Amino acid sequence: MDIVHEITRAHRELLDGERKVMTLTRSYDADVEDVWDACTDADRLKRWFLPVSGDLRLGGSYQFEGQAGGEILRCEPPRLLKVSWLYGEDPLFSEVEVRLSSEGGGTLLELRHTADVPPDMWSGYGPGAVGVGWDLTLLGLAMHLAGAPKVDESTFHLTEDGRRCIVTSSQAWGRAYTAAGGSPDQVATTVANTTAFYAPEEESS
Repeated sequence: MDIVHEITRAHRELLDGERKVMTLTRSYDADVEDVWDACTDADRLKRWFLPVSGDLRLGGSYQFEGQAGGEILRCEPPRLLKVSWLYGEDPLFSEVEVRLSSEGGGTLLELRHTADVPPDMWSGYGPGAVGVGWDLTLLGLAMHLAGAPKVDESTFHLTEDGRRCIVTSSQAWGRAYTAAGGSPDQVATTVANTTAFYAPEEESS
């Protein structure tokens, strides 16, 4: 699998209003039921994303290990899942919606993340702050659906392909920011900061 190509397969959009809306759309060579199962079954989720606990049904709550948690707001198998996506002790508004539709012999996945973002976070990192994370998450899903092993997240950014994936994603979110009206200087700052966060240079001994 060409994992950098998997990053370039996605389409990204940003609505840069008072509340930020980041949308990531890409296709998978698997049927809708398989993609839905991979995204909602606890046993499969831990094989490509993270262990999840909670009452995994409509109206229930969930918690990803070391990551976000929240409430399951909508669940319409195998097409629509919407959850609150909350992290930290005093989280701001944040929701994630995933829509699946048949496309040829495969599946079109649309992930929309709507959130209130602190101004200092936005000015420093822009949409790439969460956008790169979602790109890498959907890369993990692609690898799982293809039968590839899960990557080691602790060292992924140190590999040549891993760094290329991160840089490609960060730059792509920069282009989405530009299309949404971001200034050249602001976009350049956020792309540089996001890339440095996800793929810090290895310290020399």
